[in-house]
Amino acid sequence: MSEPGIATAPASASWTGQVGAPSRLLLLRHGQTALSVQRRYSGHGDPELTELGLRQAAAAAVRLGALPDVTAVLSSPLLRARQTATAVAEATGAPLVVRPGLIETDFGAWEGLTFAEARERDPELHASWLGSEDVAPPGGESFAAVGRRIADEQAAVLEEFPGATVVVVSHVTPIKMLLRHALQGGPSILYRLHLDLAALSIVDFYPDGGASVRLVNDTSHYPPG
Repeated sequence: MSEPGIATAPASASWTGQVGAPSRLLLLRHGQTALSVQRRYSGHGDPELTELGLRQAAAAAVRLGALPDVTAVLSSPLLRARQTATAVAEATGAPLVVRPGLIETDFGAWEGLTFAEARERDPELHASWLGSEDVAPPGGESFAAVGRRIADEQAAVLEEFPGATVVVVSHVTPIKMLLRHALQGGPSILYRLHLDLAALSIVDFYPDGGASVRLVNDTSHYPPG
């Protein structure tokens, strides 16, 4: 019997008109770090998982390890993602592949700052950044640039893993971008969609170009306490 929210294998969604076996991407955000506890911008900085973060990763790994036919575990190169992905790879027996394109947004000079600190440092730029995905933090990367990077990465993954089930361990912005692409949504998704630490989302991408979002921000595997 399959776990609620996760079918045991990709299946055609005939009711939507999509055809062919989809590539199923199991999108897993990394576990907790000290910066996430302090609610600071955490982009290309490389903090490790906290003790709770390690337990979150282990719990997600147990959940994903119960699934059959996981072909690969793809990870951002940052330590917090690699630690999470390593636990999943060990549980599933699938190879771990580090993919630079899955890295988080580069927040530039705002790295490590809180929202309030970044706003105080660059009030006009920060306000513009909140209003436009084309605006980048000082020395950093705009959300539009991240979207283009993730679109390229998505295309490469779907070409490499047709009809397969793949775990993607990444960060808030890349995962939101993948969900946005699947939903054909606008920029508001970036600001209105919440993703918890170590949360699981699932998207099926079909060979005819269609997509089906099956699960968003599920944390039912969270460790107790």
